[in-house]
Amino acid sequence: MATSDIYATTFDEDVQQEVTTNQCSECGGRVTTNARETVCENCGLVIDEQQIDRGPEWRSFEQEERERTGAPLTVARHDRGLSTKIGRGTDANGNVLSGRKRQQLDRLRREQTRGKWQSKADRNLSHGLGEVRRITSALGLSETIRDQACALFRSAQSSDLLLGRSIEGMAAASVHGACRCNGRTRTIDDVTEVAQVRESRVTNCYKTINAELGLPAKPMTPSMFVPRLASELDIPDSVRRRAERLAETAEDEAITTGVSPSGFAGACIYKAACECDQELTQAQVVDAAGVSPVTLRTHRDTLVKES
Repeated sequence: MATSDIYATTFDEDVQQEVTTNQCSECGGRVTTNARETVCENCGLVIDEQQIDRGPEWRSFEQEERERTGAPLTVARHDRGLSTKIGRGTDANGNVLSGRKRQQLDRLRREQTRGKWQSKADRNLSHGLGEVRRITSALGLSETIRDQACALFRSAQSSDLLLGRSIEGMAAASVHGACRCNGRTRTIDDVTEVAQVRESRVTNCYKTINAELGLPAKPMTPSMFVPRLASELDIPDSVRRRAERLAETAEDEAITTGVSPSGFAGACIYKAACECDQELTQAQVVDAAGVSPVTLRTHRDTLVKES
């Protein structure tokens, strides 16, 4: 028997016959874990299923012939990344295709495009997930936020929340919901700037998602906006730390309830800059915070009064 066959057989036996020391919660029998599920040998109770296979992802166990099987599954695609793409111009070895072969591939590509979606729901899902990827890329969000937003859009479609609503609006609302659940300082205004839909529709879609799916959205506080505004205004770290202390003190005294967190954070930065003799105009803070000068001065006066 070859070395590769011995290794493969040993790996299969280890995966299939891995036994845990846990006992069954129902009958106290021995629990066995294989590559798919954890079951009790006595009563047959399925304790866990759909486990992650942590074995090698190679198609061959020969050291010199190892090749990866492809990209991992992703929720950012309607088919989870399992689709096949037909290339153009050359074959797998880089050879130029003949005219007859190109015509054949064109026909195959056309038939593949026609059978890409099994239903109108799959087509809507593909369009919505593409919009989610575009918005998260434009906002510079991480892949984790992107995947959570795509999963949220899937849940909204499964709950029939897309009926009578814009796909673009629901995609933007999913991105905003993922940001809120992770405590990211991305307001609806920020999402709407890069979305292809009006702010009112994004707001209505987000309210629907939040109410129907019960999102664990975190409240947005002024202290969360201070680092972002400080980075945009390029102020020293001493001013930023002072602004964060002002915002945290105001939150502890409950004077930030019902106010714009971005505007109040801008007021904290402006007051901290004045205390540290840093040149910073109200116009600069207003442009970064996205509020009016009257709002900025009102929040600044509140800070001065409470200090």
